[in-house]
Amino acid sequence: MSEERNIEIKTRQLGVTFKDNEGKDVAALTGVNLEIYKGEFITLLGPSGCGKTTLLRCIADLQKPSEGDVHIQGMTPKEVRLQKKFGFVFQQPVLFDWRTVKKNVELPMEIMGYSKGERSDRAMEMLEMVGLKDFANHYPNQLSGGMQQRANIARAFGLDPDILLMDEPFSALDEFTKEKLHEDLVRIWKATNKTILFVTHNIQEGVFLSDRVCVLSPHPGRLSAIVDIDIERPRPVEVKESTHFNELVTKVRNSFEGGSV
Repeated sequence: MSEERNIEIKTRQLGVTFKDNEGKDVAALTGVNLEIYKGEFITLLGPSGCGKTTLLRCIADLQKPSEGDVHIQGMTPKEVRLQKKFGFVFQQPVLFDWRTVKKNVELPMEIMGYSKGERSDRAMEMLEMVGLKDFANHYPNQLSGGMQQRANIARAFGLDPDILLMDEPFSALDEFTKEKLHEDLVRIWKATNKTILFVTHNIQEGVFLSDRVCVLSPHPGRLSAIVDIDIERPRPVEVKESTHFNELVTKVRNSFEGGSV
């Protein structure tokens, strides 16, 4: 990775410790050193309990680290959050049933005091970007799961954040829907030049989407490997059948057995 690129997110010796039911300390994360460059698509990948969501929450200012620190654009996570530089997409679409799709996308802008015209125009722009312009006046229960997650992505982009944080957003979807959303997400990422931090436990998903895959191993959660994904873009779905793609999948899988980086 070129040193001339701007580092957007940096963690230094980041650790998080929780108390168990008996009051004993349990390390969820330990000694995580990570640098993420502006405009990168990075995946945090690992099995359940490895701390990948905890790491994402520390970056998002939703979890305070027990040790070490996080810097984003030279600021603390709290400063970045208050400046609305984060967009969030979670595993389950968080859409309000009583609001239309368009009104759901408008909600963050409404809270921030955008004028009615501004938020309407922006919402329609975002819905067109994710292929839901014709469904603007539908309600969430009238959409498929994949369409609901597209609406969620549109809302996350509404305030034009610098960084998109995605916590297993496609894990509940069928493979056909997931593949289409992979293509849509990469297209949007390339068009907007955002930095994306994507959490998954699916190795193929991480390899297909990412510039780099950051592998976390559990007990305690630690960064065990960073794998460069040197597959040219655009990446058609057929690339998953290639020898090199499967070599990278194997490399990521084997790295779970490695040490810390």
